[in-house]
This record gives sequence, structure tokens and C-alpha cells, in this order.
Amino acid sequence: MAVQPSETARSRAANGGKRSAAAGSRASGESGYTARHLSVLEGLEAVRKRPGMYIGSTDSRGLMHCLWEIIDNAVDEALGGHCHHIRVVLHEDGSVEVGDDGRGIPVDIEPKTGLSGVEVVFTKLHAGGKFGGGSYTASGGLHGVGASVVNALSARLDVEVDRGGQIHAMSFRRGEPGVFADPQGPDPESGFTPYINGSELRVVGKVKRGVTGSRVRYWADRQIFIKDAAFSYDELVTRARQTTYLVPGLEIVLRDERGLPGTPGADGPVEEKFLHEGGIGEFVDFLATDPTVTDVWRLEGTGHFKENVPVLDARGQMVNTEVERECFVDVAMRWGTGYDTELRSFVNIIATPKGGTHVTGFEQAMLKTFRGQVAENARKLKFGKDDKLEKDDVLEGLTAVVTVRLAEPQFEGQTKEVLGTNAVRGIVSRVIERELTTRLTAADRTGKAQAALVLEKVVGAMRTRVTARQTRETQRRKNALETSSLPTKLKDCRSEDVGRSELFIVEGDSALGTANFARNSEFQALLPIRGKILNVQKASISDMLKNAECGAIIQVIGAGSGRTFELPAARYGKIILMTDADVDGAHIRTLLLTLFFRYMRPLVESGRVYAAVPPLHRVEVIGAGRQKNEMVYTYSEQELQRLLADLKKRGRSWKENIQRYKGLGEMDADQLAETTMDPRRRTLRRVRMSDAAAAERVFDLLMGNDVAPRKDFIVEGAAQLDRERIDA
Repeated sequence: MAVQPSETARSRAANGGKRSAAAGSRASGESGYTARHLSVLEGLEAVRKRPGMYIGSTDSRGLMHCLWEIIDNAVDEALGGHCHHIRVVLHEDGSVEVGDDGRGIPVDIEPKTGLSGVEVVFTKLHAGGKFGGGSYTASGGLHGVGASVVNALSARLDVEVDRGGQIHAMSFRRGEPGVFADPQGPDPESGFTPYINGSELRVVGKVKRGVTGSRVRYWADRQIFIKDAAFSYDELVTRARQTTYLVPGLEIVLRDERGLPGTPGADGPVEEKFLHEGGIGEFVDFLATDPTVTDVWRLEGTGHFKENVPVLDARGQMVNTEVERECFVDVAMRWGTGYDTELRSFVNIIATPKGGTHVTGFEQAMLKTFRGQVAENARKLKFGKDDKLEKDDVLEGLTAVVTVRLAEPQFEGQTKEVLGTNAVRGIVSRVIERELTTRLTAADRTGKAQAALVLEKVVGAMRTRVTARQTRETQRRKNALETSSLPTKLKDCRSEDVGRSELFIVEGDSALGTANFARNSEFQALLPIRGKILNVQKASISDMLKNAECGAIIQVIGAGSGRTFELPAARYGKIILMTDADVDGAHIRTLLLTLFFRYMRPLVESGRVYAAVPPLHRVEVIGAGRQKNEMVYTYSEQELQRLLADLKKRGRSWKENIQRYKGLGEMDADQLAETTMDPRRRTLRRVRMSDAAAAERVFDLLMGNDVAPRKDFIVEGAAQLDRERIDA
């Protein structure tokens, strides 16, 4: 007799079957993923597979990073006192060559690998003379991947070394050593024969005994880098100039043979030399653009620290060893009348644009020292108990170059943008605090005067920051229609859409009356000013804030001023300067632009400042037959003459006594709206600032305190003056 299984037994059997199936599925999945699926990248394969890990990107930035690696190797020789000349050539065929008169890459055999020093440097990752072997006491490199990474990412790389009275040479194709067959000169597409049994460092010539150096020429691999990646000559110039400031006595020569349009070498090869004996003090003078408050101060000192680092012992094993390091700190700084901060930081001449422990130590010491000095001079500076200095107050108007030199610095990432060696922060902080205190408590007359000016500037920056914050908080509590803090002369718009709204700054009350009828009050606001405002290029910050017209403009825009300016807080999408079409109007517009450039620069940088273009003439063309007369506006004398010539050619006549507008008040509302304010028919000139440094120099020339350069500029340009444009 058959026995039927119970419900529980059937359930267990079913679940067991499911578990068996699941187990089988897991076993099948596990068996499909085995060790043979793991990739092991040998040598330079990893670099070609993941170039972004080593150079950041494969665009122009990554291409330039490769070049910096080769140049920095030569500069490291200069830091050690072994190199005095570096030459960089951008060849017409797309290759780049870097040569130096340093000691030359070692050409003897490296015992552990059995390879020449040249091949080790260019084919082995984490190999070089910067790992504690005594070759470099301070260098920009640490990871030992610079030359080998460039080699791996090059379609071809040729290296020549002058040592021992001979020229040694070796070539590589995508990191692999071998020999190129070059029937018509070096070419990455030439036939290539790789070494099989053993590589060879060829001797290709002779040099005078005692002559040493290295030359590296490479062609970037276009399989790796994007099509548009290119070497930037301007970046090279900036880097070369910067390096020669950091290494006094080093000469760097740049030569561009590419003939690319839009470059200095567009019309033929161009060559520039850079050599500066003044060091970072001269660098600060070059970077600073505003009038001085202090001379350039040099703060120097050293400190020692200990760290544990892995070191190869005689048996080739890594042993954790405690070593003592020396860190040399050298800072050049000066304050100017402006509010911008220009701070450059370097570790062994390698720029650290994102800062690091050395910058942190510098800023901490600056704030601590100034807080102490201001507290000691509180009565003289009228510094209240509730007042408190912040970092930005101390750094306002400061131009500084912060450099540290130490062996084997720890960077965060191969791109070396941030210094990570923790002990450096305390060393820099102690050096700056000691040396800066000495400067601020100097006993000589010049030192006392400059210290007093700096302390007053710092306290003034604090008061400006506090005032700006209070103003913004007041404006945020109330909107434009509720607040009584906004100037009564402001004719505000109704729209709260910032992107659509426009603020017209108009010249005088007469223009305001006409403009008030000509505007669209939905989105166009008007703010009149009385004639010529304060020249803020010459005036102090406190004088600017006290000036009624400047204060009203800053208050109406509502985003603060100077360092505290916040672009998102601006109440209008467009700021339009609407002045008369005469010399006085041009002067007023220049004064207004000086205010925006000096204290509200983000508005200019974002393209939100415009100049209205009112017409100069109105020509009434007589209509043919019963047609009405036509009004035609022209915006320059040349345009008027072209119009009249065209009308005469077509047999048309016009009413004599052509109207010449000398002010916006001469127009009626319809004319002003049609020509200058109606978005559908007006013309606006957007104020752009492509080069902040160049703009700074122009404003300082035209509006600054120094009269002599401005006089020379006027005299030189007098011959180009069109007398017809002068209103007499």
C-alpha cells in the first residue's frame, strides 16, 4: 500500500529543491569568475591603460603635464646647483625637446636590473634619484614616474646624454626601447626594430671632456591624447618666467617653431629668454599691480622634523627607517591698496595651486600674528572689544609667494597640486610668526611707518566687511518695495525676476525725467547720478564708502563690494551705463567702470555690465510724394557721412540743420525709447574683461595716482586724435 507524503514533507522537499537549484546557480556563477579573469598590467602597460591616473587627463592639460615632468627634471638639476641653462623647443612636426646642461642621466649599469641608467629612468615606474639616495636634497619629483610616464604616452621618445666625453643615445616607441630607421630625419612613423635579447645604449658622438647634459625629444602619442590637445606657448612662458624667479640665476630659453595662427610664432620661429637674479622678491613685484602700502618683505627660516619612510636596504628589502628632515621656508610678501589677494605657493619650485600644509601654516600664522598686534595697538587703531579679525581681512591687498624646500615632499596625487607633509604646517607657522612679528614691531622709522599702514589697512578691511554684511542682512529682510534704506531717487522696477530686470545708471536729473517716461517700468529700473563720481582708483576704501554716489550704486545693486561681493545677491540681471554721447559722458562712464572693476568685478567678469549706445545725430529724410518724412539715427560722424552720401546718390533730400544730440535730455521719451532703451531696437555694448591683469594695468594707467605715465600716454596718442569729436 502506497503512503502519501504529508503536507510538511512536501513543503520541505520543495524548499530543498529550491535550495539545491540556488546552490547550483551560485556554483555556476562562481565558476564563471576565476583568477584567469584578473588582469595584471606589467610595467608601462598600466600607464597606457589608465593615463588619467598619472597625468590627470588626456586633453591639453595632460599634454602640458607631461612636458612639465621633463622640464621639472631639468629644474631639479638646477636646484642642486648642477644646471644653469634649460632650452625648450616646440618643433614644427609636433614634437617637443627639452635640453639642459646638468650632470646628465647616469649611463652606467644599474646593478639590480642590469640595465643602463637611461633605460631604468625611462622604462621603470618608481625609479629615479629622488628616493633618498642622496642625489637630490630637494626636488619636485617624489613618485619617480615622470619620465617613464611621458615615455609610455609617446609615439616616440629620443634621449641623448653627454657624459664622459661621449654622446650616448637611446630611442623608445611607446615605452619600448629599440632602433628607428630614419631615412629622412627623426619620425615616429619610421620603421622600428625593438631590442629582443638585450638593449643597447648607443654612443653617437663626442663632446669636450667636462661637458655634461641631457636632451629629451618626444612625440606625444595621438592614440592616447585627444585630437585637439596642443602645447600652449602662453602656459610655457608663464611657467618659465615663474621658474626663473624661483631659481635665481637659471636661464630658460623657449623657442616655438610651429608657426600656429594666433601664437607669437605665427609669422616665423620666435625665441624668448628668461633670467631673474632677484628671486621671489622680484616675483612679487611682477605679480603685484596695485600701488604699494609696504615694501616687499622677505621672511626666511628653517625647521627640522622626523618621519618614518621605507628605504631599500642592501638586500633589496624595504625597511621602515626614521630620518630627520630639514625644511627651508622662504616667503616674499607686500601689501597694496587694492583688496584682491594674489597668493602663489610652491614646493621645491613645483606650483601647488590648491595649497597644502605650507599654505595652511602661513595663513594661520598671519592671522595669529595680526590679532596679537592689533590687540596691542587697540587704542590707537580704535579697535573695539567685540571686533574680531578674520583671515580675509589680513590677506586683503596682499601679494605673496610662499616657498618651502625639503627632501621627498608628500604630495596628494601625482599631479602634485596639494602638499600633504603634515610637519611642514608647524614649521611654516613658527617661521612666519617670528619673522612677521619682528617686521611689525620694527624700531626704524620706515619699518614703523609701514607697520602702522598695514595694521590700519587690516582693521579697515574688517570694518568694511562688517558694514557690508550688515547692509546685506538689512536688504535681505526687506524687499525693494518695503525698505526705506534704498535711495529715494531710485526708480525701481516691478519685476522680481533678476534675469530679466535691468538697472540703468543715468547721468543727471534731466536725463532721468526723459528716461522715466521712456522705460518699461515692469523690468527697467533707473538710478540717476550727479555728474562725475569719485575716482575710486585713487581713493581709499573708506572714502569710496562715504561717497554718496558710490554708496548708492553699491546699495541699489545689493551684492556688497570688494571681497564681500556676492554675485548671486545682485538685484538686477543687467547693469546699463547710460551717459551722454560726449567727452564728459565718456569720462563718467570710465569712472563708473572703474568702480565696477575695482569693487564689483564679478559683475564685469560675468558679462552683466553694459554701456548704452545713444545716437549722435537725427536726420529727417524728406518723403517722396505724400509719404511721411523718415527719421534716421546715426551713431558716429563717419556713419552720418555715409548716410548723406547714400541719400544723395539715390536722389533723396533731407532737412538741413541736422540735429546733433549732446545729451540724453535733448531727446523726447519716444526717441530715447526707440534708440536707446527698447530691447527690440537698441544697441548695447557689453563690457568684457578677457585679461584681468591687462585691465588692471589700463585702469592704473588711466585712473591711478601716477601722473607721468598717463601724460606720456596722452602725448603719444595726440596724433591720432580726431578734432571733430571734441565738443567745443
